[in-house]
Amino acid sequence: MIVPQEASTVWDANLYLKFADARMRPAIDLMGRLDPANGARPDHAIYDLGCGAGNISRLLAERFATSRVIGIDSSEEMLAKARSQTADKRVTFAKGDLAAFKPEVPPSILYSNAAYQWLPGHIDLFPGLMKLLPSGGQLAIQMPRNHDAPSHALMRTAAEAGPWRDKLAGIGGLPRVHEPARYYDVLKPLSAELEVWETIYQQVLTGKDPVAQYTASTGLRPFLEALDAAERTAFSDTYARLTAEAYPTRPDGITLFPFRRLFIVARRA
Repeated sequence: MIVPQEASTVWDANLYLKFADARMRPAIDLMGRLDPANGARPDHAIYDLGCGAGNISRLLAERFATSRVIGIDSSEEMLAKARSQTADKRVTFAKGDLAAFKPEVPPSILYSNAAYQWLPGHIDLFPGLMKLLPSGGQLAIQMPRNHDAPSHALMRTAAEAGPWRDKLAGIGGLPRVHEPARYYDVLKPLSAELEVWETIYQQVLTGKDPVAQYTASTGLRPFLEALDAAERTAFSDTYARLTAEAYPTRPDGITLFPFRRLFIVARRA
């Protein structure tokens, strides 16, 4: 079962970081497409948009050894975690709304790992982000596109399977991430170079109800927050049972969790 938390609008940083290795792989793959020249622009900064607990911000600072890195997030809990674990003075963190992002320092790279999928209409924000960059600067974004997978479809199944049905009727989960071609069409007119691709990661999970635990800090969170403590426990158990059937544990104790992710790397014209 998922250990239910008190209803809250804040992120559970510790639960999110429990699966840091699985979440880190796509972030590092995206980082590998960044141009080192953009880390050497004087009076510019690299922004980690939706920085969470700062894991990627610190890696960006390691990769770009002379650059200032600024992490932006809306969660005070995540920012507190990030600040407490970051010693490098080149890395700073600030609270901000990604839907209305305005950089204090000119950006050379706008990087975002698994954040913009939370924003309705996020695709309409991307041209504005591109226009903040200098010529040759890069917009690099990764978003989960796993919405049709059983892990996400079963959230709604569980929501409709108990006495909490009416309470969860208005919970829609994450906004939908579009087909890759939609992002290509929106960004191409502003781009000197543009890559859009998808990767399906075969994530290796262990432990009891690992898929339910994995989604508890992300896509499942809005459902959990809408329920009281007793309802969260019953709903969590229902969802965990459904995902255990959809993603059975192998004889070696491993649960394979296929996860599709969309990548965008655009260079400003």
